[in-house]
Amino acid sequence: MTEILLVFAVFGALGAVLLFLNALLGPKRHNPLKDTPFECGSPALETEIKPYSVKFAVVAFLFLVFDIEIVFFFPWAVVFRELGGAGLAVMGVFVFVLAVGFAYAWKKGAFDWDS
Repeated sequence: MTEILLVFAVFGALGAVLLFLNALLGPKRHNPLKDTPFECGSPALETEIKPYSVKFAVVAFLFLVFDIEIVFFFPWAVVFRELGGAGLAVMGVFVFVLAVGFAYAWKKGAFDWDS
C-alpha cells in the first residue's frame, strides 16, 4: 500500500514541477488567433460545424462489432484440440451468425460509400 502512495506522490510532484517549469520557461507571446477558443476540431473562424455522412459512423460501428467478435477466435484456437468436434460445431454456428450479420449489412448498403 505504501508503494502505491509513493508512486502517486512522486508522479503528483513531477506533474506539479512540470507545470511550474512550463509557466516559468514557456513562451509569453500572446496571439489573438491562438487565444480564441478551439472546440472539437472546428476551426475558430467558422460559425458552424458542417455535418458529415452517417456512413462513417455505420462503418465504425460495424468495425467495432466484427472486431470484438473476432477476439473470441483466440481462446477457441488455444483450446481447439481439447474441444474436439463439439467445439468446432459451436464455432461454426458462431461464424455462421457473423456471416449472416455481415451479409445483412452488405445487402442494406452499409459498405457502399457512394449511396
